[in-house]
Amino acid sequence: MDIAKQKKYAAALSIISNSVIIVFKFIVGIISGSISIISEAIHSLSDFLASVLTFFAVIKSAEPADKTHPFGHGKYEDMSGFIEGGLIIFAALFIIFEAVKKMLTPMPEQMDTTAGMFVMGLAVVMNIIVSSVLFRVAKKSDSVSLYADAEHLRTDVLSSLGVFAGLLIIKLTGIYILDSIVAIVVALVILKAGFTVSKNSMKDLLDCSLPEKDLNELRDFLNSYKSKGIIDYKNLRARRLGPHKNVELTLIFPNDMSIYDCHKICDLIEVDMASKFGDISASIHLEPECIKAATN
Repeated sequence: MDIAKQKKYAAALSIISNSVIIVFKFIVGIISGSISIISEAIHSLSDFLASVLTFFAVIKSAEPADKTHPFGHGKYEDMSGFIEGGLIIFAALFIIFEAVKKMLTPMPEQMDTTAGMFVMGLAVVMNIIVSSVLFRVAKKSDSVSLYADAEHLRTDVLSSLGVFAGLLIIKLTGIYILDSIVAIVVALVILKAGFTVSKNSMKDLLDCSLPEKDLNELRDFLNSYKSKGIIDYKNLRARRLGPHKNVELTLIFPNDMSIYDCHKICDLIEVDMASKFGDISASIHLEPECIKAATN
């Protein structure tokens, strides 16, 4: 199966699993009156919306470059990741608001913790499986939106475990205010994840440079060609467009090398670069050695 289909199926799997989890959490949360379970249902609803965004972003970003999008459609994934981060933050703030409101206006507590613990356990198992699939495909395809969706589900695993532990303590101690306290702790974990996802996506939307680690790998790659015809390189810049990386640089060649031979080396570099780094393109400017000497 090609990578585009893997991305599509992974995003669809996330939508299906979140749909099932949402229904169970809302039903049990409303019946039991547990704010921590309802907060988890809201969290899963944001997971669902994020999964739908990811699904359409993955499809759109796979479209080839066209007249109005000459650099491709990769930014759809970056935008999807940024919106997902916003949804996570909104869900976290709403959970905190509801938990604080319940703490300030306490009601008689009669809570069925057993059903809630079962649903939380089910959510943990399902989200571990689905997030593992998403992380694997995201790593293979370098997909920003799939990674954001996987990160989203991973926070759901942690928060569901927290709610499970809280419900267990309530069952053993009968201290019902723990329900709201657990909900707030869960929300803070979710909030941190939301800011992280949004920040990383914003970097790509603003065309920030690739991380220094990636740039160093590109430098090592280019240095290996100094024994294959190029004198040096300069003006190396690299950015991300969704799953795609775009590199710009200037290659310096001997004064007596023909344009034809220079072009052959550039073609070889582009092919080897794609083989080594995956979905990447390079815009290369050729410059003779005499210009470099004149500018020094």
